[in-house]
This record gives sequence, C-alpha cells and structure tokens, in this order.
Amino acid sequence: MLHFAKMNGAGNDFVLLDNRSGSIRLDARQIARLCDRHRGVGADGVLLVEPPQNGADFRMRYYNADGGEAEMCGNGARCFSRYVQRIAGPRESVSFETPAGLIRATFAGAQVTLDMSRPAGLEWNARIEAGDGPLTVHSLNTGVPHAVVLVDELDTVDVGRVGSALRFHPHFAPKGTNVNFVQVLAPGSIAIRTYERGVEGETLACGTGVCAAAIVYAELTAVEPRVSVRVRGGDILEVSFRRTHDGIGGVRLTGPADFVFDGEIAV
Repeated sequence: MLHFAKMNGAGNDFVLLDNRSGSIRLDARQIARLCDRHRGVGADGVLLVEPPQNGADFRMRYYNADGGEAEMCGNGARCFSRYVQRIAGPRESVSFETPAGLIRATFAGAQVTLDMSRPAGLEWNARIEAGDGPLTVHSLNTGVPHAVVLVDELDTVDVGRVGSALRFHPHFAPKGTNVNFVQVLAPGSIAIRTYERGVEGETLACGTGVCAAAIVYAELTAVEPRVSVRVRGGDILEVSFRRTHDGIGGVRLTGPADFVFDGEIAV
C-alpha cells in the first residue's frame, strides 16, 4: 500500500508521496492510474519528495497525469513545500532541486512564495495557425515551455480545441508547449485559462503558466512588474519580477497550497 497526501494549489491538484527512503518506484502506468479520477486518487500530477543531490534541502520529482516526468510545476512546488513542512518539520523556508533549477519557498500560513528559476527563450509575436486563422503567440520557458495568447473575451475561448492545436503545433516541436489564454481585467490584473501539456486538457490553474502570462503581459504593456492573476478556479495568484540589464530575473510566485485528505492506495 502506498501512503499519500492529496493537495491542491489554486485548484491544480496533486498526489504527494514521501520518497526520502528511495523505496517508491513507480512507472508511467502506475502514475497515470494514481491520477485517474475514476480509478485512482485523481490529480493533475504526482509529486515525490526525495533526498537532494546538489546541496539543497530536498529534491522534487514531478510527473504529469499521463505518467511523463516534467521539469517544473509552480502550483505543485507550493504544495511540495507545505508537504515538506508536514513530514520534515516546520521551517521558515525550504530549498529543493528540480530539473528547471533550484527553487526556494517561504511561508505565510497556507500561502507560499516561490523564488522561481530565471525565464528563458522569450519569443514575441509569432503568427501561428490554430484552426480559425493565425494567432499572435508569445512564448517563453518559466521552468517548462509556455505559449501565451492575449484575448478579448476569455470565456468564449475553446481552450480544449485551440489549446491542443497550439500544444502540438510544429512551431513548438518536438516536446510541445503549455498554452495560456489571457484577458486583461485592469492595469496590473489579468485572468488566465491554461491548457496543460501532459494533462492534455484545461486545468483550474498552472503556476508556471501564471508566471509566463504575467511576464508577457507586463512586458507588452510596461506596467509595474507585479501582477495579480485570476485563475480558472477563482483564486488570485501574485507574480513579481525584476527587469535587469540582461533580461528578466527575480521571478516570485505567491499563492495557496492546501491539504485535501490523506489516504492509502494499492498500486
């Protein structure tokens, strides 16, 4: 039997596992079963706490619902941080290794602030055909690749169809991309809907997508680099960053991370 905690970060939900002993070895099929909402726990992904390899406090392993390992997940990283507090004792901050780089988290109750990795690969104004004519697409990597499309009416976007068309578009080959649709609500405030690669559908939130959308919006409009982002699940996340002589740095993501329940399951 596998003991787990179920958590959610702004509606993005996860199965958390303590693998500090190294005894948990799951294949893609088992991970997909854990994430199955009918036959398993139900989640957008699985997070494992493991011993560090390069001097941080812990190592974070993240697997999408299809069983494939991904480099980073912002909402998952906030949940991971609070889960570490539960299994390893309270602390003011925690550092952990990811394939996207070293992440540090600090805590204020159920709110967690992450110091994110430096964005890379920023591309502006690509014109990409997605079924209903060309779209203007901006893209960057905030731990995982993201495409950002600004729209006038977020509720009318067919996120599943258009998101899938962009996610698998040759422009983003071979690995594809996550896709974010963004509506400006007010100066410094946006709303977002996200099609997540690996989940292959819309999720209620995506932390790295929130960061990507906030950066693109702020750079296009020259607003202050502190943006409130309303996700599909209704929560508000905060993104801040610094404009430096060599690009964008100091990206911070703040939002909730909540425990849902604990359980055991056979895998």
